Amino acid sequence: MNDTQLINSFSSARILCVGDVMIDQFIRGTTSRISPEAPVPVLHIKEEATVLGGAGNVVRNLEALGCSITFLSVIGKDRNGSQVQQLLKSIPKVNSYLIVDEDRATTTKTRFIAANQQILRTDWEQTTPLNVNTENELLALFQAHVQSHDLIILSDYAKGLFSPALLQSLIHEAQIHNKRILVDPKGQDFMRYKGATLLTPNRQELEQATLSAIQNQEDLVDVSQKMINDLNLEAMIITRGSEGMTLVEASGTIEHLQTQALEVFDVSGAGDTVIATLAVSLAAGTSMSKAMQLANTAGGIVVAKVGTAVVHPDEFLTTLHAQEVLAHEKKIVSCETALNQIQKWKRRGNRIVFTNGCFDLLHPGHISLLRQAKKAGDRLVIGLNTDNSVQRLKGPTRPIQEESARAFVLSSLESVDLVVLFEEDTPLKLIQTLKPDVLVKGADYKIENVVGASFVQSYGGEVLLINLVEGESTSRLVTKMSA
Repeated sequence: MNDTQLINSFSSARILCVGDVMIDQFIRGTTSRISPEAPVPVLHIKEEATVLGGAGNVVRNLEALGCSITFLSVIGKDRNGSQVQQLLKSIPKVNSYLIVDEDRATTTKTRFIAANQQILRTDWEQTTPLNVNTENELLALFQAHVQSHDLIILSDYAKGLFSPALLQSLIHEAQIHNKRILVDPKGQDFMRYKGATLLTPNRQELEQATLSAIQNQEDLVDVSQKMINDLNLEAMIITRGSEGMTLVEASGTIEHLQTQALEVFDVSGAGDTVIATLAVSLAAGTSMSKAMQLANTAGGIVVAKVGTAVVHPDEFLTTLHAQEVLAHEKKIVSCETALNQIQKWKRRGNRIVFTNGCFDLLHPGHISLLRQAKKAGDRLVIGLNTDNSVQRLKGPTRPIQEESARAFVLSSLESVDLVVLFEEDTPLKLIQTLKPDVLVKGADYKIENVVGASFVQSYGGEVLLINLVEGESTSRLVTKMSA
């Protein structure tokens, strides 16, 4: 399964999430003077935003990735609790079951931001344990829903939702139904999570829980292996901030990944993105190693955004494709990125040439076509059919090479400046967006049959038919290999 197929399969995943829900408020403005009343800046408020935080942000990330979610939590009988309910109702593919506890306050974090810099955070919260009746009600809800889901997330923000007894009851119930349990842990007592499948602490949390000073990767692995044995876990994935992530499995597998973040604006909620990505990846059937790679990429995307943000499949795929061709100047881009680059080239007077195809098993005919196409202008952009698109056009046995491999090979050619994957059967939508100066196809076409020809001609563009190398085709190669 390639990356596109894997991420598309996220939509069939069903995740049951239990955790501390909260409200995240962001109050943004500007500061230009110090208050005459006290030595503090005066924030001139420009906008306010309210989103789900804590386990609610895990839910936001799960939904953004496309899966179906059942969410269980406890709120107070207050204005912020009502706001939690309304925000959850507005999220598609989420069924929420919120217990209202009149004796609790709904946790609310308010961040005051000037020029993308937090200048103050206020917390309104109550972290006392749940009363017995509320805890029993939460467990009953869990028992009613656990069997119909692929995987469980316990998102612990140490706000009183998870007592040691409740945690063990939830984990035991999941084990009965053979469901994997992912836990984002908090506090110093990780024994509370005994029997879970996977824990995802950051390095500082792991140090606090084990009373250890982790100086290097060897220390990290040693501490994690002991924790796995003591807690009967399958694995731990430790997030190491700017240093990346580490996977330690009970089977003995150890893997270290470097961070994928190109620029860090805000780490708020990055852990929520990581555990959500791990969950949907594992639910889709991938390995722990692959799930960590995807989570590492997702974490790198989200910290480049401001606030508790989420990652969507299209930007996920764009980033993954870009990583695969880093050595080729990141020529594989999204449609939006291609448009921005083309506009820059056009402002410099460059003539943009576009052609498209499956380019399965690149052969001399392809190379000749691309070289001639490049001579028709200054920049050559390739529209490349995705695997799904190729299968619809040519049947279930094609393509021979996955889209990532085809894109990689094309991007390595000197004549090619950009490669843009498209999911549709034809590149018409892509052509209409990019508006190339020259549209190129092989001379086996007639201009009136070239997709997008009339559109390009409508604004004065040129349609160019190029002679093909006789006898060269992917179909011929496939036939020859099967002979």
